Amino acid sequence: MSRVYLLVEGQTEEAFVNELLASHYAKQGIYLTPIIVSTSPGYKGGVVSYAKIKPQIDKLCKQDAGAHVTTLFDLYALPKDFPGKNSPTYPHAGTGTRKAEFLEAELAKDIGHQNFIPNLIVHEFEALLFAQIDAFEQWTDDDHVLEPLRVVRRTTSPEDINDSPLTAPSKRILTAMTGYQKTFHGPLIACDIGLDAMRQECPHFSEWLQKLEALREVR
Repeated sequence: MSRVYLLVEGQTEEAFVNELLASHYAKQGIYLTPIIVSTSPGYKGGVVSYAKIKPQIDKLCKQDAGAHVTTLFDLYALPKDFPGKNSPTYPHAGTGTRKAEFLEAELAKDIGHQNFIPNLIVHEFEALLFAQIDAFEQWTDDDHVLEPLRVVRRTTSPEDINDSPLTAPSKRILTAMTGYQKTFHGPLIACDIGLDAMRQECPHFSEWLQKLEALREVR
């Protein structure tokens, strides 16, 4: 049996873990527990400052040495004080995956615990939903509104969708489907899509799951 604590960005990611990942991996002897980051006393959700996040990661790593700790944070809009963000070697012109890998490595060095597995979603949770646009259809009265999402998918993989404030995955979805509610629709659509399709279309996400699956062999 392997225990994994996931420090997640918000309620959407918490539901995603509970409703899709946890049951899948429990069958493999890997037990996932999502924990929403705390931003201030009485408030949870959002990676607004690394200075507030680091002590939470450190505490989780220390309180259960027999477990592993990982993160489910968006690469999009990470705070400026995140490890590696201001590094002169940060790959500004690189792909989203390259940026995520760079920052994950810097995060691992800064945390420094052997039981820590850094992970960033490229570029945000909604990118996973672009793995299968058809899954949005049951939530729209007119499927034609989804055409802009289909258009971008014809030329761009989910993890390569632009991360600007206007064209990030979530912004594209909101433009096409104005009634989209992240915490409600997001996890439900993710469950309809399923892990297999997400892994096929989102290789960085799949690599993270492979790291979790490798914990089955750790005793």
